[in-house]
Amino acid sequence: MYFRLAPGVLIAVLALSAQESTPSSSAAGAPSPAENRTITTREANAGKAKEFVVPTGTKVPLSMINSISTKTAADGDRVYLETVFPILVDGHVVIPPGSYVAGTVTETKRPGRVKGRGELWIRFDSLTLPNGVTRDFRARMSSLDGTASETLNKNEGQIKGEGDKAGDLKTIGEAGAGGATLGGLAGAAAGHAGLGAGIGAAAGATAGLLGVLLSRGPEAVLARGTTVEMVTDRPLEFNTADIDFRNPMPHANNDGPGPAPSRKQQRSSWPIP
Repeated sequence: MYFRLAPGVLIAVLALSAQESTPSSSAAGAPSPAENRTITTREANAGKAKEFVVPTGTKVPLSMINSISTKTAADGDRVYLETVFPILVDGHVVIPPGSYVAGTVTETKRPGRVKGRGELWIRFDSLTLPNGVTRDFRARMSSLDGTASETLNKNEGQIKGEGDKAGDLKTIGEAGAGGATLGGLAGAAAGHAGLGAGIGAAAGATAGLLGVLLSRGPEAVLARGTTVEMVTDRPLEFNTADIDFRNPMPHANNDGPGPAPSRKQQRSSWPIP
């Protein structure tokens, strides 16, 4: 037996069925639970990505890993250093001790035989943090180890070896005194002690002067372990991930001997003629 629905009832049933099969406009526009989780994670990560900026002009203490001397250095030679004191930004260590700095010898000049001192120019090129994060720059040296015998021109970044005029005069004097002693003994044996001493002194002084003229002045040296200070020439920017040092690179031991003794300390007397 078939039942006949009234037209009004049939229309109501069809309308209800269509409403159930079509999602509401608000539900269609809402993100799915998976999309919701993605958006939440992205927003959380964006909140954690904090920037840390080491400003221009920051001074970074460094220690020499290799030695540089005007005797052997040439333009373009590499210089290797490491940081010895932490640099902080907003209470966070951004550049820890043991970070590596690479530099370049841009110019070198050996000391002259008569005058002129040894000279070095060094430029700092890059910084590598213990986790491998690297930043490039063009920085200069702002100070030099106070125990080093070399001097630094901060405006030009020039490292100049010490002079040794006093040592030259001492060499000539010692050679002259030695010559006078030998000449006096020889003159005494010949019956002319005073004349022999004068001749011997002149000969000794001449030998000492020749020795000074034939030798170069003190070389400019930055020995392994020498501490210097680098001043940054631009802002160095890092984020939270950049300063995560939980997996540092292997670190070399740098127990250097410190600055080399000065020429004045090392210089020995010329042999007595």
